[in-house]
Amino acid sequence: MARTTPGVTRRRILDEAVHLFATRGYDATSVADIQAACGLNPGSGALYKHFPSKAALLEAAVHDNLSRLTTRTAETTSLPSDPREALRELADVVWAFMAADRNLIRLMIREFTGFPDLFERMWQGVVATVYRRGTEWITALRDEGRTTVTDPEATAAVLVASLTYYPILDVLIGHTPGDLEPDRFLTAWLDASVAALNLRG
Repeated sequence: MARTTPGVTRRRILDEAVHLFATRGYDATSVADIQAACGLNPGSGALYKHFPSKAALLEAAVHDNLSRLTTRTAETTSLPSDPREALRELADVVWAFMAADRNLIRLMIREFTGFPDLFERMWQGVVATVYRRGTEWITALRDEGRTTVTDPEATAAVLVASLTYYPILDVLIGHTPGDLEPDRFLTAWLDASVAALNLRG
């Protein structure tokens, strides 16, 4: 197990590294750069007490990202019975997760071709949590006779994709769809999602 450098936590190193990778690029960021950003002596090699390499640090960041997503999704195991309230709760979880990982999202888009296997694991983790959870929820509504949706998986994909587009566009270019404020976008997304579910009763 990695030893802890006094005053510098593993989380701090991960956060600083991901920020530098996202803004400068993975190849353009050195171990010394990361150590300096954490307040460590750039020539001390102190980072290696936590991570054996720069690549291992990136992998740990992706792993932590997936662990947080899994935890946050698991916290929504009991959704409200009202579909609109349930959609709002799921939206809050997804947006909170993406807001906390803006740099990692930017990094994934910027560096995907250099680490396809690593980011493929991140993508599969998203599919296995957010998209699958949405599919299961819509399927349950259909089985209860509360919706006439014929393809829960495709419907969940459309709803989640339209929801995540807002923070992704904001991360990439600093604009949101239509330059809308989040409350207006979310209200319209909820209206459209409820309509797409074609709810009964």
